[in-house]
Amino acid sequence: MLNKTNLARIDLNLLVLFEAVLEERHVGRAATRLHVSPSAVSHGLRRLRQLMEDPLFLRQPKGVVPTERAKLLAAPVADILMRARDVLASASAFDPKKSARRFVIGAPDGASAVLLPPMLTEIRRTAPLIDLAVRNLVGRFETALAELDERTLDVAIVPLQEMPVRFVSRVLYDEDFVLVSSLRNPLGRKLSLRRYCELPHLLVSVSGDPYGPVDQQLEARGAKRRVALTVSNFMQALAIVEESDLVAALPRQFVLKHASRYKVGTGEPPFPLLSAPIRAIVPRVATMDAGLCWLLDTIERVAKTATARSKARGRH
Repeated sequence: MLNKTNLARIDLNLLVLFEAVLEERHVGRAATRLHVSPSAVSHGLRRLRQLMEDPLFLRQPKGVVPTERAKLLAAPVADILMRARDVLASASAFDPKKSARRFVIGAPDGASAVLLPPMLTEIRRTAPLIDLAVRNLVGRFETALAELDERTLDVAIVPLQEMPVRFVSRVLYDEDFVLVSSLRNPLGRKLSLRRYCELPHLLVSVSGDPYGPVDQQLEARGAKRRVALTVSNFMQALAIVEESDLVAALPRQFVLKHASRYKVGTGEPPFPLLSAPIRAIVPRVATMDAGLCWLLDTIERVAKTATARSKARGRH
């Protein structure tokens, strides 16, 4: 690592630049994120390479990739920046109207599609300089806690019943799944288990694996379905169901908010599917960060309002 001579002349902004390039894997995108020019990022990388005595990032056709040395530096640099940000956050009061922070939120797109539009409206109104990055966590709920520990996520919005005591959470709303099909192939109010398994199914799976939690529930009941198609997100699922004979199990709140734009109908499954509270989760130690607490409060407030409106629309 750095010796005392190097440490005396290092600019902390170089570590911020390192973090941005590492996460974005692209000099131009890192420059946009940092509100500087690409040439400024390139100049900073040259200084870092001299200090670390390593190329750090290698150019590729679509961006850059970190060297092994850069990968080893990622965790200690993230720890240094986290501690520096904690010191600065405690040194001055967080003011959402003036803050230019960037928060990283992880959520399955079924949840982000419900929460993001009203959240963005609220943040643009009350904190116009704050930026958000949202990462899709479909099928990766267990890894979200590790990403929170590593500070690659600020907040995870996931359907978890329980979690380790080192985390705190806010329950945003309760979620289960409803069946969706084209209006040309109405399901009826509630299917029998046999009829449900006879239908061709669409499954949302980022990996493309045709076996998911619903299949585990079916297996426990001695039943099996045919997954005719997998797609990578819920909005794509709605569009395909509209124009096919496939049936999909989709989050109820997501369907209440977005299904009216498609020619689809809904039906109840033969047994409850994947019922769980949607929680906003952060590490307990991170609650000392006033900015993160503000974000949690904002997410919770927006979620309560958004889901109440969706339920009201669903009754009409």
